Amino acid sequence: MKASLRSHLTQLEAEAIYIIREVAAQFERPVLLFSGGKDSILLAHLARKAFYPASIPFPLLHVDTGHNFPETITFRDQFVRELEARLIVRYVQDSINQGRVVEETGPYASRNGLQTVTLLDALKEFKFEAALGGARRDEEKARAKERVFSHRDAFGQWDPKNQRPELWNLYNGQKKHNESFRIFPISNWTELDVWMYAQQAEIALPGLYFSHERAVIKRDGVLLAASAIVYPVGTEQIERRSVRFRTIGDMTCTGAVESSAATIQDIIDEVAGARVTERGTRADDKRSEAAMEDRKKQGYF
Repeated sequence: MKASLRSHLTQLEAEAIYIIREVAAQFERPVLLFSGGKDSILLAHLARKAFYPASIPFPLLHVDTGHNFPETITFRDQFVRELEARLIVRYVQDSINQGRVVEETGPYASRNGLQTVTLLDALKEFKFEAALGGARRDEEKARAKERVFSHRDAFGQWDPKNQRPELWNLYNGQKKHNESFRIFPISNWTELDVWMYAQQAEIALPGLYFSHERAVIKRDGVLLAASAIVYPVGTEQIERRSVRFRTIGDMTCTGAVESSAATIQDIIDEVAGARVTERGTRADDKRSEAAMEDRKKQGYF
């Protein structure tokens, strides 16, 4: 790191590292949920820093919908190699083949909601007690309700009305058999904090986050990347625009924003003036007013 972190970033970093170490101390089988997006990259960076010079003492888990951006998968594999971490990948396609979930059909179909079952099956397969995720409270109103140590019942489900208090940074990891936790070390970070930290810590990020020309389709106010699985319907047309992505997920529901931001500083300036949250570009969150909360209650991270 060439420059010292700003004071508030130092505090956020220290808090996140403290939480990650608490997880390693309180649970026998934790796992870090890794998507290849900026928040999970930040989380993996902080985990490496928490235990350096030792390696990260738990594996990374990616639930692959099969509809990820190819650039994300390429970056994921390179990043994990450099991290010298163990990566576990489980596929939504396998859940479909096994009859565990039924794939949506039609031009608006998405696998994003199906990954909950694949995730829960993977956690059960490896008997993971705690899954660290990169969710932040500023992303979406359901995220804002979540505790840092988010208790899940024996079915992996979340009850927002039955959460434990977290006073004085004391985190209660006690649980019954088959219960588990989702842990969110960067809950108190904002999108702007993530980018400022990435700039100062010189964290490499996928090129999808930076401005590039791409074929897109405008659907319900969201710019989706045109592909074999996202194609024009009705009067929709494929256009080429200069865009970037604020979040990276399933191609069927991850929207882009028009942007000329080619550097992290450009993105910082852009985010500082933004009036829409980054998940405002996610088509899956527009399916209902409580779309995210409903998925979380079912076991989504």
